[in-house]
Amino acid sequence: MHTPRPLELTRQQILGHRRDANGLARRLSPGAASVQRAAFAGLQDSVPRAAVLSLHARVAGTTPEAWADSSLVQLWGPRFSAYAVAAEDRAVFSLGRLPAGGAQRRRAEDLADRLHQWLDGRAMPYAEAGRGMNVAPNSLRYAAATGTVLIRWDGAKRPTVRTVERPAMDPAQAQLELARRHLHVFGPATAEGFAAWAGISKVAALAAHKALAPDLVAVRTPAGDAWILAEQEAGFRAIAQPVEGVRLLPSGDAYFLLQGADRALLVPEADRRAALWTSRVWPGAIMLDGELVGTWRRAGRDVTVQPWQRMSSEDRDAVTAEAESLPLPGAANSTRVHWIA
Repeated sequence: MHTPRPLELTRQQILGHRRDANGLARRLSPGAASVQRAAFAGLQDSVPRAAVLSLHARVAGTTPEAWADSSLVQLWGPRFSAYAVAAEDRAVFSLGRLPAGGAQRRRAEDLADRLHQWLDGRAMPYAEAGRGMNVAPNSLRYAAATGTVLIRWDGAKRPTVRTVERPAMDPAQAQLELARRHLHVFGPATAEGFAAWAGISKVAALAAHKALAPDLVAVRTPAGDAWILAEQEAGFRAIAQPVEGVRLLPSGDAYFLLQGADRALLVPEADRRAALWTSRVWPGAIMLDGELVGTWRRAGRDVTVQPWQRMSSEDRDAVTAEAESLPLPGAANSTRVHWIA
């Protein structure tokens, strides 16, 4: 039987696809549909208000209160990190990570049942709930995979936790949809990469990819062999449209939430990779005309920018203007931008 040769993809094709799939090719118009597209792979919110800043990079008119919009919910999602996701996608980002069986499944279900009984309709800081249940507060994150646990975190204090009804979606179907979303946004991708991103076992990730096999196309990339969704093949083959302008992507943004060879694909220079993917809390990334060109951090209303290359005065002005536009609480017209080198 003849096996088709893998489709050869270049760096330019891959990054062009990922920028488009991430909603970064051009800012989307305000509205619920744009927010849902921007949150297609979830918005990591482990750094205070990172989810809002990821939305701002993708959707025009994003406000500091966007995280609290009724179209979004917060939960412990992939890798048990804090995430904001579309409310209608709660099952995908929770049940999609639920172990199929065994001790881990029993632990998740037991903690969820106990938490539901303890809260009895209340919402409270998760540390308080854990102490009341006589369990380590961080262990409550395991219950989130049942889809019954939501959090609320404004970035100032510990998250509060509450319980809701279990989603009706079958966990196996939720995991397949989670795998599709990983392929859609991070593709070309592998089962191993899906396992690392979602925080699930390699066995479960491989099973999901096997089930999706009829819908996948094998590809060969500078980062190694991988897979894409067949429905996106035409998009990969198309010439990527030029991307103009500046985006300040926050720590943990999906565009650079990568591992291994994918990091080298995005940022070829080793010293620049070390500056972006640090051993501690990552800085944000500066995107200029579609390429990452530096890092940035913020402390209150102070934004510190560190470019990796010389910038024209026009580009520096554009980065400064983008920093001043960040939807930070209480920072309107008062953001101070500091340049390093």
